[in-house]
Amino acid sequence: MARSQERSQRKASGGRHHYVRTKRKYELSGYPANTKLASERKTRSQRTLGGNRKMSLLEASHINIADKKGKTTKAKILNVVENPANPHLVRRNIITKGAIVETEKGRVRVTSRPGQEAALNGMLV
Repeated sequence: MARSQERSQRKASGGRHHYVRTKRKYELSGYPANTKLASERKTRSQRTLGGNRKMSLLEASHINIADKKGKTTKAKILNVVENPANPHLVRRNIITKGAIVETEKGRVRVTSRPGQEAALNGMLV
């Protein structure tokens, strides 16, 4: 069965929505990228509506860190420390927006969306 982004089959009251048409190609949803901590950078490209490309980051080892003054440096990621989205992602070393990672320069909060932008940016905590 295809993964879809269409409306739920249930109303807020608990009743059912009755559809008048079938699923459409542009309503398909993608699988999550689940960006992992690895030794090399690995990306995936996906064709989107209009022939455009959407890049997602699958594996990463470095992060761009912005300090309070706006200066940006690149640092190696050592470990995933915390993930407020889902605590189980920490054990699997999966990086999402809002995750806190341990780097050579200290703890960094991820501010970019690696699964959507194919970039890993963050700010020192």
